[in-house]
Amino acid sequence: MSVAEFKDEIAHLKTQLASQTGPPPLPTNSPSSHALLLLSDSALPLGSFAFSSGLESHLAHHPSRSHTPIQSFLSLALQTLATTTVPYLLAAYRDPSRLQELDDTLDASILCHVTRRASTAQGRALLTVWERAFCGTVGEGNEEREVLAALSVELKKVISRPTPEVGNAQTTAFGHFAPIWAVVTRAMEIPIADSANVFLLNHAKAVLSAAVRASVIGPYQAQAVLGSGWLRREIKGLLRGNWDVEIEGAGQGVPAMDLWVGRHEMLYSRIFNS
Repeated sequence: MSVAEFKDEIAHLKTQLASQTGPPPLPTNSPSSHALLLLSDSALPLGSFAFSSGLESHLAHHPSRSHTPIQSFLSLALQTLATTTVPYLLAAYRDPSRLQELDDTLDASILCHVTRRASTAQGRALLTVWERAFCGTVGEGNEEREVLAALSVELKKVISRPTPEVGNAQTTAFGHFAPIWAVVTRAMEIPIADSANVFLLNHAKAVLSAAVRASVIGPYQAQAVLGSGWLRREIKGLLRGNWDVEIEGAGQGVPAMDLWVGRHEMLYSRIFNS
């Protein structure tokens, strides 16, 4: 290479370098996407690790099916949550002022006491996380903040009351997970579709985590299911099928699931609360 060609090559490289200068591309890091990452984190202290959503009871009552693909049970668990609970989530997101009404109605519609206990345990845990960690990110006078604060006050009254009066007409707060999740995600500016999607995805995470601890599958297989196109299509189909369902149309899509969850307390030994 001659000296002239060498100088031309240097000039060309300098031109390329100059065209690439400037700040590096950065993620949008919008408040909604940041909040979505926080709420989808498995480290969020909701206590979901304590519940198997009927998987442990299902395995105990069907020992010959211990090697059944986990997708079969996971599909039933997601269908149950979508048909019984997602309509309440969507209703609470669309109208946060109905939070206490939806909380009360959802409690009345849950037939299985084990499911009811799991829902209220996680709902109250999420409300505690909101009050202690996330509430400060929302400005004063926010509607969602006010209705969550009102529900928290009612819950504290219920918890401090040792035995509720029979026939008391006063509305009783329960703190169910789905409606509280809806209002919290709305307060954090997460779109309704993302709110419902992550709600179902987190449930899938909890079921698969329980399957790993129950030695049904390994951790890598669990991650493979979470990352599969099958799970994405499953959640998308369930959301599409229940998107316009009113709470009056919500109901158990898998009746056997109530039997498995309800009989969990009858197991001789167990490692989960449901």
